[in-house]
Amino acid sequence: MPISFDKERRIFKIDSLNSTYAIGVFRGEFLVHLYYGKKIPDTNLIHTAFRGGFASISPLTASTADDGYFSTDIQPMEYACNGSGDYRLAALSIKDSEGRSTTDIRYVDHKIYSGKPKLKDLPHTYCNSDDEADTLEIYAVDKFTGAKVTLCYTAFKNHSIITQSVKIENTGTEAFEIEKVASCCVNFPSMSYNMVNLYGTWLRERTAQTRHLAHGIQSIASKRGSSSHNHNPFVALVDDKGGEDYGDAFGFNFVYSGNFAIDIETDYMDCTRLVMGINPIDFTWVLEPGEEFQAPEAVMAYSANGLGEMSRTFHDFYSNNLIRGTWKKKKRPLLINSWEGSGFSFDDETLVRYARQAKELGCELLVMDDGWFGVRNSDNCSLGDWYVNEKKLNGPLSKLIERVNAEGMEFGIWFEPEMISPDSDIYRAHPDWCVHVEGRDISPGRQQYVIDMTRQDVRDNIFNQMYDVLSKNNIAYLKWDYNRPISEPASMSLDKKHQKEFFHRFILGTYELMDRITSAFPNILFESCAGGGGRYDPGMLYYMPQTWCSDNTDPIERLRIQFGTSMCYPASSMGAHVSACKRTGLETKAAVALWGTFGYELDPKHLTEEDKEIVKKTSALYHKYYDLTHYGDLYRIIAPTEDEFKCAWSFVAKDKSETLLTVIIKNRTPHNFLNVRLKGLDENKMYQNEADGEIYSGALLMNAGINLTLGGDINGGMNFMVYFKEVK
Repeated sequence: MPISFDKERRIFKIDSLNSTYAIGVFRGEFLVHLYYGKKIPDTNLIHTAFRGGFASISPLTASTADDGYFSTDIQPMEYACNGSGDYRLAALSIKDSEGRSTTDIRYVDHKIYSGKPKLKDLPHTYCNSDDEADTLEIYAVDKFTGAKVTLCYTAFKNHSIITQSVKIENTGTEAFEIEKVASCCVNFPSMSYNMVNLYGTWLRERTAQTRHLAHGIQSIASKRGSSSHNHNPFVALVDDKGGEDYGDAFGFNFVYSGNFAIDIETDYMDCTRLVMGINPIDFTWVLEPGEEFQAPEAVMAYSANGLGEMSRTFHDFYSNNLIRGTWKKKKRPLLINSWEGSGFSFDDETLVRYARQAKELGCELLVMDDGWFGVRNSDNCSLGDWYVNEKKLNGPLSKLIERVNAEGMEFGIWFEPEMISPDSDIYRAHPDWCVHVEGRDISPGRQQYVIDMTRQDVRDNIFNQMYDVLSKNNIAYLKWDYNRPISEPASMSLDKKHQKEFFHRFILGTYELMDRITSAFPNILFESCAGGGGRYDPGMLYYMPQTWCSDNTDPIERLRIQFGTSMCYPASSMGAHVSACKRTGLETKAAVALWGTFGYELDPKHLTEEDKEIVKKTSALYHKYYDLTHYGDLYRIIAPTEDEFKCAWSFVAKDKSETLLTVIIKNRTPHNFLNVRLKGLDENKMYQNEADGEIYSGALLMNAGINLTLGGDINGGMNFMVYFKEVK
């Protein structure tokens, strides 16, 4: 079994495909972290927790004082608590009814079983069958407050993945407040790691950043009400002598779309602790006797072969055990979106023309973006009024869709359900539905406010409006947008005792609405968006199988964004389109966009005859390489942040029978030598270059490389797509 308990040594051993995670029960009640790393067969690990005698500045734990050395300030506590002698990062802090925040949980029992439980009201990874994984639930109690804490670990047999989540129940007689609840707390006996995180802003999301751990606390977080453009809820620790293809790499990703915090502390013993969970800033949760609180899930991936293997572990796991529904494995249509070509300036004739011309180019789905509802012809009105502007479309939506379908195209639509315009019918009828603090000015963003998703009446109203549109029309695709952060966070429906629950209740409300809509329309392909890539996280992927990667469709700038995104998110989830941006030609734009879901953001009428032939060619490539780019293994070969002139990646089939190499030339270079070594092939297989018929061994392609040298100067924006297939 992946999970076992050594009764003699009192050690839990949690084994995934290639990793082991171990927890010890010291003195029958203290949960101590013993090991996380490459898979090991035995459990003789209790010595790994010993870090020397306690220092005079570290208090002894009262119940072990006679031992003369046990201190929570020195031990690698499995789920560190606030105020009870451990001065490092805490995972849990509970304020009792008298306002005191000392928290101290002790082990009482556990349970091991096959499969994986669902998380109530939250997105989560899952088992396709119970034999895929084992789950360990460890029960610990703070006897003073009556807080029962369930630490839940699931180990997957076919992936080097362990998930963690935490549930808190109030078994006492008085209410208490949860001030901080992390979803994982992992200790490492070293600080010899580089930290990799994904930072950015609008148009520059998820740039990979690497820095060596230093003494003190290193943090990334969001308090914007969403996982945000600025920091993604992902971090990796990689051996400081490791890198893309070698060394231990530990990846941590938070299955949550709201405020989060990932804190890493290196202490005076040169040891490291990572704590990941809901951001404790602007968070408190009141738990009455008999109530429970479920924290979101943390996903941990381990690789002994660097960041690349870690990423592929995330990709496979999310593709099989996070993304759900009809479109999990179903081929997705090649779409064209109206936004960049027309903005708000369209009518029915414009969209039918789009459909006719796009169909000739190989597209299969037309998406009508923002501007179809209320009286919306600019971004200053009508959000929340989700009824069709029949005047703009010259009739009912059903008529337009029939005309688009008659051109051989499916039809998609855009919504922004969590927003409300000050100039809208719904705001005039329900001004209290806007997120705001009574008596304070409301800060507008993008000429819109945020609607209060904590309220059931608000969610019911939005659901009913969306259901009316979707149920009466043949809609195949829905883009769910979210274009501004939350300010003045408060709800008119919450009393003062519960106001600091607002942010978490907001995202729970969003999840509830997403679940209702996606369940009611299981055949619609949903794509999430948040001003581009401002909410690209596993929580969104649980409800919607793809996310718009960024509003930046410049192919050269997209390289950095897509490389960073690939640290933990699969290519099949990455919304990537060809736009009319002037940088590079259509072939280079397509080469970059073929990394993701692929589509177009342009007006076909502006394409020349030469352009149209290129679009037809690249549309055919989408279908030709679909299985390879959506289900194959991604290998990052030359990162755009590491080479000024070029960037390269490849997709390799699971059985190593084929590979597609893509190389993008970003800038003019003073030389013309271009040799690229491939990755991930079978060194004993022979591969034929489709372009020239030459045959090479996998060993040659990976060690000697393929020479793509051009004569003369290399101009920015040139690309190479080289396909190799196994010769049997």
